[in-house]
Amino acid sequence: MTPHPSPLTPYGLSGRIAALFIGSKLTPLIMVGALLLGLFAIVTTPREEEPQIIVPMADVWLPFPGASAKVVEDQLTKPFERKLSEIKGVEYVYSISRPGGALIIVRFYIGQPMEQSLVDLYDKLMSNQDLLPPGAEPFLVKPKDVNDVPIVTVTLSSERYGEFELHQLAEQVLEETKKVTGTSGGFIAGGRMRELQVLIDPARLKAYGLTPLQVAAVIRGENRALPTGRFDSRNQNFLVETGRFIRSRADLESLVVGVSEQRPVYLRHVADVHDRPAEATSYVWFGLGAVGAREGLGVGGEGLERPAVTVAIAKQGGTNAVTVAEQVIRKVEDMKGVTVPSDVRVTVTRDYGETAQEKANELLWHLLIAVVAVVIFLGVALGPRPALVVSIAIPLTLALTLFTSMLIGYTINRVTLFALIFSIGILVDDAIVVVENTYRHLTLRLRPHDEASIYAVDEVGNPTILATFTVIAALLPMAFVSGLMGPYMRPIPVNASIAMFFSLLVAFVVIPWFCRTCYHTLGGTSALNAQPAQRGEHSALEKAGLTARLYYRVLSPLLAHPILAYSFLGVVALLLVGSCFLFYTRHVVVKMMPFDNKSELQLVIDMPEGTTLEETARATKALTRYVATVPEVRDYQAYVGTASPFNFNGLVRHYFLRTLPHEADIQINLAAKDQRQAQSHEIAQRLRPPVQEIARQYGANVKVVEVPPGPPVQSVLVGEIYGPDYARQIAVAREVRSLFESTPGVVDVDDFIEADQAKYVFTVDRAKAALAGIPTDDIVHTLRMALEGTKVGLVHIPQEKSPVQIVLRLPLAERTGLEHLGEIGLRTKNGGIVQLSELLTVEQTIQDNAIYHKNQKPVVYIVADVGGPGAEQAESPVYGVLGVGKQLESYRPAEGYEIEQFFRAQPWSEDRIAMKWDGEWHITYETFRDMGIAFAVAMLLIYLLIVGQFQSFLTPLIIMAPIPLTLIGILPGHWLTGSYFTATSMIGFIALAGIIVRNSILLVDFIQLQERAGVPLSDAVIKAGAIRTRPILLTAAALMVGAFVIILDPIFQGLAVSMLFGVGASTLLTLIVIPVLYYHVIGARAVA
Repeated sequence: MTPHPSPLTPYGLSGRIAALFIGSKLTPLIMVGALLLGLFAIVTTPREEEPQIIVPMADVWLPFPGASAKVVEDQLTKPFERKLSEIKGVEYVYSISRPGGALIIVRFYIGQPMEQSLVDLYDKLMSNQDLLPPGAEPFLVKPKDVNDVPIVTVTLSSERYGEFELHQLAEQVLEETKKVTGTSGGFIAGGRMRELQVLIDPARLKAYGLTPLQVAAVIRGENRALPTGRFDSRNQNFLVETGRFIRSRADLESLVVGVSEQRPVYLRHVADVHDRPAEATSYVWFGLGAVGAREGLGVGGEGLERPAVTVAIAKQGGTNAVTVAEQVIRKVEDMKGVTVPSDVRVTVTRDYGETAQEKANELLWHLLIAVVAVVIFLGVALGPRPALVVSIAIPLTLALTLFTSMLIGYTINRVTLFALIFSIGILVDDAIVVVENTYRHLTLRLRPHDEASIYAVDEVGNPTILATFTVIAALLPMAFVSGLMGPYMRPIPVNASIAMFFSLLVAFVVIPWFCRTCYHTLGGTSALNAQPAQRGEHSALEKAGLTARLYYRVLSPLLAHPILAYSFLGVVALLLVGSCFLFYTRHVVVKMMPFDNKSELQLVIDMPEGTTLEETARATKALTRYVATVPEVRDYQAYVGTASPFNFNGLVRHYFLRTLPHEADIQINLAAKDQRQAQSHEIAQRLRPPVQEIARQYGANVKVVEVPPGPPVQSVLVGEIYGPDYARQIAVAREVRSLFESTPGVVDVDDFIEADQAKYVFTVDRAKAALAGIPTDDIVHTLRMALEGTKVGLVHIPQEKSPVQIVLRLPLAERTGLEHLGEIGLRTKNGGIVQLSELLTVEQTIQDNAIYHKNQKPVVYIVADVGGPGAEQAESPVYGVLGVGKQLESYRPAEGYEIEQFFRAQPWSEDRIAMKWDGEWHITYETFRDMGIAFAVAMLLIYLLIVGQFQSFLTPLIIMAPIPLTLIGILPGHWLTGSYFTATSMIGFIALAGIIVRNSILLVDFIQLQERAGVPLSDAVIKAGAIRTRPILLTAAALMVGAFVIILDPIFQGLAVSMLFGVGASTLLTLIVIPVLYYHVIGARAVA
């Protein structure tokens, strides 16, 4: 039996931990428990495609009927803006003041609790209701967050059934799918609801001496039924109800609305009553693309378009998107042929559960590949037994990390899984160092097996702990990046730091136990008696001889000749400067995140204000005809006059408010990724020119909208024009828009300036109205009833799932102009009838434009995207801002001064016209700014850790010197691979700071160890390089192998490139730069 070490042996922390667990029976149980916890986490953790970013947001609707935009702004919007901006945690207060009311969008800081934010909002609104001006109606608050985004949409389409029948089917589908556990909000896009339309005839009303207001009053009064009490009789209790609700068209037609010549006048005498779908206020249709036609997804093939409605279902927060989506779709499948007729096509047009599952499975597969690749590499590099011992650290660390991640509240999504893939190369570092040193000590045969193992762990324990915490110190500050990007990327530094910590524990607790089993034949008392220690020492030195000779050849001249050493360091510095110069030449392009390969695109269509629904539909039809011919399109849905089911991008941009007749969008579903060669971004680029050419023929503005790879923004480029006068802001915005349009690479340019829309204003002749005894209120309501229609009651039909309204209005043919409105009569105080034409005058004006505010300051928005080949059009907002900004510098408005550009915050003063850049640029700026701060904090923490370990102010500077050298690999690597330098590239750079410092620590620690043993400095430097090169190169290579797996992912390609090229270049340079610097700087000081 191998003797245990004496408890009096003065081991450090790592040695004591290794001694405690090396022979303990608890160690294998700890391993099994860790693996079971990891398995539990994989099974129970909810899965999503992207991290759920909590953006507390609420829409506050403030109706003010009849008020002009300016009155709404001054008397309603501004007072409430001021109050809402007082709420703690509010980041932005946006507002839109329009004729008839205002919309205030309150957005809280990212990560604020939704419930508390809403409580604060309601409290502020309720306590300031006295600010509502006379005539304003009560406010309405609609909270919005990421859980409102539908994860499943099902589109029903048919050639046989129309919008009305499809809407009825959709109501049943929605009712059934909402029974699925875990579902949240649901709605129907498109279709028409059932109505009982009362189409009044002014001539017939006049003939019977009736007015529309009288008819409406009768319908309201007759459509009543109330419990009127109860009575007892013959020992029994009876209930009494009086009245009867309208239950059908026949009931409505038979209502007596008046008496003429002693005879009752029924409603059918003065109006036509129809039980039919409501008039069209939107159009939705479904079409198959080229892929759908080839797959035989429907009869008729490519180009066939059918009326459609879409059912959208969201999920509750914290539930598993995969499970909820599967159950919703299963419920819909069960309804086919039962509730949903066989000739109605049911298409799943969005399934975020499937995409989440697909992405999770793909990344788990990549994770497995990375693990296997690292294990195989270690097997080749170390041999089978050491590789087995090192490899056991991987599943144990991953299991513990997954379980801890679940406890924190993270879901399994692309970012958390990438954090684990990214960690694989790092988390074997501790195990490699421990195993390699244990193997070396067992080979030396200077101590018994267990004692040698513990001594080996203890020898590298302190530098390993320090090196691990330097990596954590480099990663963890990135968890505090602010803005929308913060919570999106936070799982990477958090999970990677957790993995590093657990890898350290595994290296000290589990690895020695495994070494005891796998390396038993190398040590022990019998082995010591059989083979002298000197033989082991000699073989170890012999093994290091080749590396030592190579180091001697490379380092001896650099150590012996300071001029040569400084010349070498100068060349390295020139390489660093040359690498950074790639930013200036734009060979390396900065972008927050590259586009992912998604399976959906969206065309957002805006016609000029005042365009009819039919004209918008005609333009949209022309676009869908082209979309159907695109080879990669599976299917598409067009939504005209109604909003399509929104995604997270649409939630932030408020696309769900796009319900006006001149607004439309086309939702395009592409073929699966494995069925097409082109990436979705490439398809979007290809779509843009022909789509915009078609749109120009109809006077439309079309934007190709992709799902953003990171957090969504209002647009990629947003220019906010501020100034002292709103009319001047609009005028300048029009001119600045032309600068956007003339800048190469800037596409999809639009603004929030509304086109002039004609408006007819009826003015009441108050003298005539007063003489006739007709209040203005009656005239207004009569006109509104005639044109807009008035809902005067509900038809009580038990089997209907939606309310069936009774709508009173003029027939459509008499609402195509103003001439028929004058024929409507009103009752005078004397009982006579006077026509509206005698009481009104009409004039044509222009509708007030909306007035936008951001944080209480009036603003005009210009939005654009970036796209196209070439350095100038590098699809990064940074270069779009620079391009437009350069033109702005030479532009002069009528005021004669240069427009000042603001990049970080709104202008302090509104006395002069100025422009603030926002959109993806702002998030890019915030992200890289915060990462720069995180890098600085990481450097400070690393410096403090190294000072604490080495008790020197200069040695940490030597150790940290190679950090910038990572750029010598990172930036040329991005150039050679054609990758963007993204936020993930920056994460790689910061992480490498910790990793490279780790290598430096191992080198310097061993140099000092040799010096304390009496070895001369020059020999100590070469020997440290010779002995520590093997574990350093192994850990670097393992990191590169792990990173190689994610090189093809479009989002995390920058991280992989940083790891591959940065580790490769900086590791080789570190092995030379550190010894040279240490010898010439520390050695010179020691001599002095």
